[in-house]
Amino acid sequence: MSSLNSTVSPNAAFVRPQFFYINGFSNIPHVKYYYIFLCCVYAVSVFANFFIILIIYTDKSLHMPKYVAVLNLAVVDICESTALIPRIIDTFVFDSQFITYEACLASMFFVHLFTSMQSLTLVVLAYDRFVAICFPLRYHIIMTNSSMFVIIACIWVFTVTLIITLVLLITRLSYCRSIVIESYFCDYGPLYRMACNDNYSQHIHAIICIAVFSFVPFSLIVLSYVCILSALLKIASGEERLKAMKTCTSHFILVIIGYLPFFITYIAALISVIHPNTRIICSSLSSTIPAMLNPIIYTLKTEEIIGAIRKLYKRNK
Repeated sequence: MSSLNSTVSPNAAFVRPQFFYINGFSNIPHVKYYYIFLCCVYAVSVFANFFIILIIYTDKSLHMPKYVAVLNLAVVDICESTALIPRIIDTFVFDSQFITYEACLASMFFVHLFTSMQSLTLVVLAYDRFVAICFPLRYHIIMTNSSMFVIIACIWVFTVTLIITLVLLITRLSYCRSIVIESYFCDYGPLYRMACNDNYSQHIHAIICIAVFSFVPFSLIVLSYVCILSALLKIASGEERLKAMKTCTSHFILVIIGYLPFFITYIAALISVIHPNTRIICSSLSSTIPAMLNPIIYTLKTEEIIGAIRKLYKRNK
């Protein structure tokens, strides 16, 4: 490992290594059981999300703005799991911890792209619930399938632009001291901190991305729920209030699953020293578990999808 930490003379002007070495799960005891767990997570994630896509595509009653966003979330979840988990298994189970420079940047782009899209899609779903409950009479005017497609297209373009900038900034860094990435994939943070030239621009961009894809979305979701709660308190009928609250239950659970592990890990890292193994395990769980639970929660907690499954079952029977 020491040879990997000093592959090139620090006096070299600019060094772009041929490969990096991903060191994430190397020193974790009994880690093979975690790999088996990740394989199960991946299988459930792909199956459950494909099932949600099938249900929404085949049932015309679900061809509405809310489920356009849910469909996008399912696609993003499949892509995120596929970009991350098979690569982890290949890297650590089959001892392919060396990754070429170009493949590393490609992996970084796709993992961060789909993780960021997952976060922004939750904001879109929060906006849909906000309009539905706070402006029920204008919902079908404000929220149409066309407007939802435009919103989703805009966040895709925005996210791709920001993540491409993130990757391009990495290409300006020189790696003359080490090629060992202390993470479970080509993570932007560990990668830019390894550089031996000035990485201030990369540091600022990292802060911007954390704010734009984590703190701002979470703040907007909290604000939307404050407005929703305020609107619900104005509803005189307890039955109508409960019915409106049920439409938000599945989304609220997704928000907790999606953001809580990240914020706990992030805050814990700020106020104390976290063991690298603990950080890596927590980070990998917060990246992989939501993609598996999102479709399950929407299936179990959404009456329209349960109704669509029943209709599909009766039709096939």
